[in-house]
Amino acid sequence: MMTARPESWHAALHRLQRDGVPHALVTQVTSAGSTPREPGARMVITEDAVFDTLGGGNFEWQTIEAARERLARGETGIALEAFALGGRSGQCCGGFVNVLIEVFPGSTSALALFGAGHVGRELVRLAAPLPWRVLWHDSRDDAFPAWAGDQPRLACHHSPDPQAAVAALPAGVHALVLTHDHAEDRALVDALLARDDIASLGLIGSKSKWASFRSRLGDAGHDEEALARVRCPIGMAAGGTGGDKTPYAIAIAALAELLPLMAADQRPDQRGLDPAELRRLFS
Repeated sequence: MMTARPESWHAALHRLQRDGVPHALVTQVTSAGSTPREPGARMVITEDAVFDTLGGGNFEWQTIEAARERLARGETGIALEAFALGGRSGQCCGGFVNVLIEVFPGSTSALALFGAGHVGRELVRLAAPLPWRVLWHDSRDDAFPAWAGDQPRLACHHSPDPQAAVAALPAGVHALVLTHDHAEDRALVDALLARDDIASLGLIGSKSKWASFRSRLGDAGHDEEALARVRCPIGMAAGGTGGDKTPYAIAIAALAELLPLMAADQRPDQRGLDPAELRRLFS
């Protein structure tokens, strides 16, 4: 049997919810007769870890299995499980326990953000309250601000190799490219287009920048269907910035454009929205 890790259930619950990791909170709500723990005992369970205990034994193992089955199926919400310790669980104490299993799905959407400049920093700040995992990349040393270490669901990556950084991304991620260097931007877009499992792709810049990129990417072998996946300038589907070119305004427009794309992760019938469909949604 897996041993509970040395972290209290409430500390683990706070950390897992902050980081967007799928988990279950199990609470012993009633008991009768002789039982290992009292009502109110709690434990937190993830796919590969257990925090705190309901007293051990076969009853606890069955509770862990019940929670993990729900996590594996992607079920959310609350379920009540009844355990006759002498019958279902085969324990000598012979009492009766009801446990409440609450499953939290964690963050289901991920944003890969390339560039820790002014716009990138504003985007990360604005995304903080949203239930997204943000994978923040920059090729420069010491590019990330000190406050990034305290933001939930944010992972910072020093990524000097664009190909390796893109190869390491999870399937279904949304990507925004806004580095300090046009050559690096182009290398990233080239690598992202080579993958067929990137949910959406945005590139910061002007229409003239995209015209130049489009020509070079076409010469590199990307067809029209692939090139049409790129949104550039970012934020235009959400109405643009109204002429305001400050980093904050650009970040707001880009984030507004991302919202329906990320929401579509929860609705399979709306995945793969193209820029034209985005403009229709915002019109």
